[in-house]
Amino acid sequence: MDAFVIDGGRRLKGEVTISGSKNASLPIMAAALMTAEPIILRDVPCLRDIANMRRLLHELGCETTTAETDPNEIVLESDPDGPNLAPYDIVSTMRAGICVLGPLTASRGEARVSMPGGCAIGDRPVDIHLRGMAALGAEVSLDEGDIVVKAPRGGLRGATVFLGGPFGSTVLGTANVMSAAVLAKGTTVIESAACEPEIVDLASLLTTMGARIRGAGTPRIVIDGVESLGGAEHRIMPDRIEAGTYMVAAAITNGELTLGNCPYDCLLAAVDRLERIGVSVRPAIEGQPASSSDGVTNLMAVTALDSESSPYRRSRVTVESQRRLSPVQVTTQPHPGYPTDLQAQLMALLCLADGNSIVTERIFPERFLHVAELGRMGAKLYRQGQTVVVSGVDQLRGARVMASELRASAGLVLAGLAAEGSTTVHRVYHLDRGYETMERKLSAVGAEIKRVDEEEVAGGS
Repeated sequence: MDAFVIDGGRRLKGEVTISGSKNASLPIMAAALMTAEPIILRDVPCLRDIANMRRLLHELGCETTTAETDPNEIVLESDPDGPNLAPYDIVSTMRAGICVLGPLTASRGEARVSMPGGCAIGDRPVDIHLRGMAALGAEVSLDEGDIVVKAPRGGLRGATVFLGGPFGSTVLGTANVMSAAVLAKGTTVIESAACEPEIVDLASLLTTMGARIRGAGTPRIVIDGVESLGGAEHRIMPDRIEAGTYMVAAAITNGELTLGNCPYDCLLAAVDRLERIGVSVRPAIEGQPASSSDGVTNLMAVTALDSESSPYRRSRVTVESQRRLSPVQVTTQPHPGYPTDLQAQLMALLCLADGNSIVTERIFPERFLHVAELGRMGAKLYRQGQTVVVSGVDQLRGARVMASELRASAGLVLAGLAAEGSTTVHRVYHLDRGYETMERKLSAVGAEIKRVDEEEVAGGS
């Protein structure tokens, strides 16, 4: 396994180009199972999760080919008579493997998707997916650890489907039900649908393939079923979580970064919190100067711009930090609220704020594995249930820390960039699931960061 060794205290300055979105790419790739015609996708990031999804699609009879001239462009061609079993050894590597459930059921009449080890049908989020499929007329069962979903004779039927859960709507559940409903007979109304931009991106591809979808990006999505879908070309939206991570990287190092291909209009809640902390975030439409950063005015100016036609969907954003960072309160919420996937990164920044901040996690209440590791670096953090109080310190100190999950790992890297001395982040394979060449992008803007073999680190201790 690999580790990152970071020599902290370097001010970042330069330009970072944001990659295509991992969270948009995975369900969009699964949608290729719904047509025998080629699907051409551009800006697909080169990530571990993407590689695993390609393996899964291969097992399902969908071949994926990388363009000779562009490693981020792939062509997907699916055999409609391919297998319908998503095996455990691949599905267990990524939560998003479940997103083949809807496309397989709709296009082939049956899906068998292995559940990750330790998961059980009950109060788990997968329940919402299955409830949605059942509402469309599918028969749902569990067979030797596989979720089995069978469409009724004559195919799925349109229905009104409620997808609300105890922690809000489900993004992958919305993707599954929306994809399945596209080929169902009649009209489907999804209530309490996820509003995330990645759902809008999936709907955009499906519409290009011939689907009839209205309301994507709102809590109510209406789908009129069609007989079949065709091929399409589609450019994946930029990764808003990667963009938010590099915004925090600029802030935590008192640096200045320009982010290219940045989905500013998808990050309004994050921008709001950053500006309250004392971080300047100035967006510019291509060919125009960056606008002044005055929080509310900027937010109001782009609130309605939430589609690929938005001039702020692929903008250039300049991020600078003030010397003094102010404490804030932040609560994670479904989009358009503050994203849970940026909670750990912001917490790392708040460790250096002048005062006490409060971070409340409403999406994944146990998503605090980074708290103990930040404490090893000198942070003062006090957890009580779903809330962490962050008491700012003057300086973080380098330490050996353990990456536990994708976004927590990113938070530790950011802390290492700001810390005094050397920080080693172990098990960075978590980061490889969601950040394309992170160490190279950071090195290019002034960070002292290198990837090493963990045995090499252990040998040098």
